[in-house]
Amino acid sequence: MSVVYKLRKGLDINLKGKASEEKLNLKSNGHFALVPDDFEGVTPKVVVKEGDVVKAGEALFVNKLYPLMKFASPVSGKVTAIERGERRKVLCIKVEADKEQTYVDYGKKDVEKMEGIKVFEHILEAGLLGYINQLPYAITTIPGRPKNIFVSALRDKPLACDFEYEVKGQEQDFLTGLKALSKITKVFVGVGRDSSLISQISTLNGVEVAVFDGPCPAGNVGVQVNHIEPVNKGEMVWTIGDPTVVLFIGRLFNTGRVNLTRTVALCGSEVKKPCHVDMLVGQELQTLLANSYDQDRHVRIINGNVLTGRQTTKDGFLGAHSSEITIIPEGDDADEMLGWAMPRLKQFSVNRSYFSWLFGKKKEYAIDARVKGGERHIIMSGEYDRVLPMDIYGEYLIKAIITGDIDKMEQLGIYEVSPEDFALAEFVDSSKLELQRIVREGLNNLRKENA
Repeated sequence: MSVVYKLRKGLDINLKGKASEEKLNLKSNGHFALVPDDFEGVTPKVVVKEGDVVKAGEALFVNKLYPLMKFASPVSGKVTAIERGERRKVLCIKVEADKEQTYVDYGKKDVEKMEGIKVFEHILEAGLLGYINQLPYAITTIPGRPKNIFVSALRDKPLACDFEYEVKGQEQDFLTGLKALSKITKVFVGVGRDSSLISQISTLNGVEVAVFDGPCPAGNVGVQVNHIEPVNKGEMVWTIGDPTVVLFIGRLFNTGRVNLTRTVALCGSEVKKPCHVDMLVGQELQTLLANSYDQDRHVRIINGNVLTGRQTTKDGFLGAHSSEITIIPEGDDADEMLGWAMPRLKQFSVNRSYFSWLFGKKKEYAIDARVKGGERHIIMSGEYDRVLPMDIYGEYLIKAIITGDIDKMEQLGIYEVSPEDFALAEFVDSSKLELQRIVREGLNNLRKENA
């Protein structure tokens, strides 16, 4: 029987431009790139050279601190460039895809007959371990045995690609992926109350279903960990906030190949026809974005979700964990007569400062990228607590991180959080602080201190 967690804190932001269930048939231009920065906490060591020919599933780089940990090429083809930045930092490894794809054959496996260590070694050898994260520190996991594995199959951020839509026809791969993970240790899967996957997942041994009912960020894997079984100092758990990773793992065992295809939502108020499209990790965005929005408009292209994604350009590449490409107005050309003094029937406000709240929760908003405020002192107003459904004191934790008080950070639960858990708090913050950046810096400093 599933355990139901009813969450009351949070905030659903109804943005304009949600992707329809129409799927665009996109032809790739053949340009791909794997970006090490997509894998938080990894120090890359490139194992290919420009001009090398690689197969899909063959390593492009490894984690320098854990050389057995590979990161696989999404396609077969020729390595055309290894781009570096300051101090020779690896920015990306570009591959020009072959017309006919060839794959490294890792062999089909019957998960039921495998031991946990063999399952782990198979995932590691195929270069898929790097798509799994860990708590504490919210980084790409390292080889080792986790206490538990947490998978969130609930995407509830604004304009998020619906996983229920993505998994249709791929249920067997998803279940195989969960079976494989359950061989390593106990798996908890967080789903929404209306999920069609509940009955199927419930039949798996070593897998427990947790139903989360409430507003965003109920789908955050960190929030789910906090409610199911919080992480204590000295413990390590694996977290999969991107359920497509389970599909990657399932395909590996069912087909013997590394297949990094994922369904992506092309969404946002500036998109002409919001829709879904199947893309490979690292695929260039140029073809997708060519005619999808008005090129004369001032827009912000986001690789990922509007709350947690990174700004990119039409020459960028699909991120390793991105399930949305979002396009919203930049807002730098906005000219509002009388500014805040106007009634603003089309503007969104958490505190009902505008009359737009009278239209109800179904009203859609086209919010631009402006911060709408400058630097100011931190305001202890309880705003974070209203949208942070975790058993921590968010504002006090942020202050402890800013001041560098490690003991206080540990006492206030920094081992349980990740930057995305503070995405909504950052959105509603009157102080206009970059909370996700602050939390990331705090986690990095704590990791160095405990190394």
